[in-house]
Amino acid sequence: MRGVTLVVPGSLSARTGGSIYDRRLAEGLQALGWMVSVIELEPFVHPLAPPLHSAPVQFAAIPDDSVVLVDGLGFGTMPEIIENEAWRLHFVPIVHMVLSTTPGLTRGEAAWLSNLERRALARARHIVVTGARTKMLVSVMTGAIEAPVTRIPPGVDSVLTDRADDPTAPVRMVCVANLTWGKGHDILLQSLAALPGSGWTLTCVGSAERNPRHAAWIRQMAVNLGVDARITWAGESHRSLSAELRQADLFVLPTRSETYGMAVAEAIAHGVPVVSTRTGEIPSIVGDAGLLAEPGDRDAFAALLRDAVGDSRLRRQLAAGARTAASRLPTWESAARTMDTLLASVVTRG
Repeated sequence: MRGVTLVVPGSLSARTGGSIYDRRLAEGLQALGWMVSVIELEPFVHPLAPPLHSAPVQFAAIPDDSVVLVDGLGFGTMPEIIENEAWRLHFVPIVHMVLSTTPGLTRGEAAWLSNLERRALARARHIVVTGARTKMLVSVMTGAIEAPVTRIPPGVDSVLTDRADDPTAPVRMVCVANLTWGKGHDILLQSLAALPGSGWTLTCVGSAERNPRHAAWIRQMAVNLGVDARITWAGESHRSLSAELRQADLFVLPTRSETYGMAVAEAIAHGVPVVSTRTGEIPSIVGDAGLLAEPGDRDAFAALLRDAVGDSRLRRQLAAGARTAASRLPTWESAARTMDTLLASVVTRG
């Protein structure tokens, strides 16, 4: 049986975009006959603070000549370990985002992380990226590095069902995002407070543990704006995301930055119209299935949300666009098959 080791930052069961991607690819590879061994590094609080004290022992325990898939959040922050082990291990990093583009970095911090990531990528046998923009940035950053770069976008499950939009019922909105500044919950709450009437509800699915202080601030903002009574803070342990999306009339996400937009793709796969922003690959995912503002433009997002909530005919039109857009989305099965071919080529090259 063919074998591959998957190294991830923190728990593979975490409900972040990167963890979901890693987990679904691992499951897909297992279905294709690979034996997948998983190594969970200590959780990363930030790319500037990787758990370097424990990772060397975990990498050293991987058998010689193994093919090792490494989540890019870890791979790019520890070039010394990668350099020390590259003589005996075949590294294939999965780059979800270029580390120097992490929100909130100073120019010096971004340059330092870029240097670390470039050193690590120089030891890769093959580089996997999830988004088109990330592929461009990685290709520029690696320059003369010989490792090929392959884009394997996240997949979706085919879950389209017939939808009914009752124009007399409150509009049921869902937002799927951890409560962090980059996801724009503050923009969403202010936009909701500006809506005329009270014909809406919102369920926010996402962890408050990534940034507890910001999460507390967001929830207090909802109280201060007088919209908290119509919002359910579902966290990560609520019922399945698919169940939420099957009952939603509208998916909302005023994100300030994305590398791909997996949550938006999931909404489209369920036939749910979207109000979001033009970042990452969201414009190409959404097509005619949603309304998009520029990231950080509060007034524009509020205007689009007002249009979508107030016009049931517009929502039906966008929902029809979502069904068309869903048929174009890649599946997890196709992603696993591409990774299968890629890993087989690494094994053959040795």
